[in-house]
Amino acid sequence: MNADRAAVAAAHQFLAHLGVTVTDLQAHPATPAVLPTVVEYLPRVVAAAGPGARRTYGTYWDRMAAAWPERPLDTIAASDVEALKQAMIASAVSRRNSRNGRHAGEHVIAAARAFYRRAIADGLIDAAASPAHLVAKPRRLPGTRRALTEYELEEINAMARTSGNDVILDALILRLHTETACRRGGALALRLVDLDRTNGLVRLTEKGSTVRWQPITLELAGHLGEHADARGAVLPTDPLLRARNGQPITSRRYDHLWKRLGERLPWVAVHGISAHWLRHTTLTWVERHFGYGIARAYAGHTDSPGSSTITYIKADLHDVAKALSAMTGQPHPMAARRDDFQSSAKLLPADLSPPSS
Repeated sequence: MNADRAAVAAAHQFLAHLGVTVTDLQAHPATPAVLPTVVEYLPRVVAAAGPGARRTYGTYWDRMAAAWPERPLDTIAASDVEALKQAMIASAVSRRNSRNGRHAGEHVIAAARAFYRRAIADGLIDAAASPAHLVAKPRRLPGTRRALTEYELEEINAMARTSGNDVILDALILRLHTETACRRGGALALRLVDLDRTNGLVRLTEKGSTVRWQPITLELAGHLGEHADARGAVLPTDPLLRARNGQPITSRRYDHLWKRLGERLPWVAVHGISAHWLRHTTLTWVERHFGYGIARAYAGHTDSPGSSTITYIKADLHDVAKALSAMTGQPHPMAARRDDFQSSAKLLPADLSPPSS
């Protein structure tokens, strides 16, 4: 009790020193802090985002800043987010593979949620106060991509090899995507150090910064190495795929490639076919011939969530190499080593009868 009185007396003395009374404090409560505006806070969101998020959400974050430049974070309502979604849907560019702006509406909600998740993590607002999470995302419709037929795949490769200003590069790109089922980002991220010519492997860095070694034919490995050597890749960290002038390629190369193929093969343009269709084609073939577990490993999906059964059907590098070998008709070192091991090693004895006492 004495300690409390002493504390109160000390507080009164301090207030008197400041010239403030208890009545003054009661008459003028502390003013709540003003939250940053959308424009002020956006650079922090962008800086904390990964390259994939910046590429996917950057346009929508810019639209948020343009729509609500001077408004603090806590003044944005769910109806504001809904209105922005409708505006983005209405202004979406119409393409052959578009869904009447549905993807734009989905992305703007995802971008707004990512924006407010950062604000929640920074302690600026409560989780329940996020207006973006009060707006429902449009349900994602089934994709229109499918596996290409053998004839379609042959026609695409033949046209790529006989048109354009760099048929060698285009042929390598198509072959790389067909053999590995990699994404465009994985191919663009390849460096000289990621190519193992001896074992027929490339190290892919893809979505979520996942890294995996993927088998390729020794023929493709040799051509990729020759391509890199001829076009100036010297240091281990030098990009692998390069234009004729020696500069690393960008996503523009893909845009030009498929635009050209669409001009010469009208059905390619009609269906909006892209490199991702090659991924569908390869993975469909692997699943049909080698099963779901090996197809998951081939796609690099082995760590994604799924049913408990997936725990027991995980495939490894040798299984993927065996599928590649069957698909291409070419032997692969990793597949051969697995076969040699299986032919010489035994997990259980041949005689399973109980031992005699």
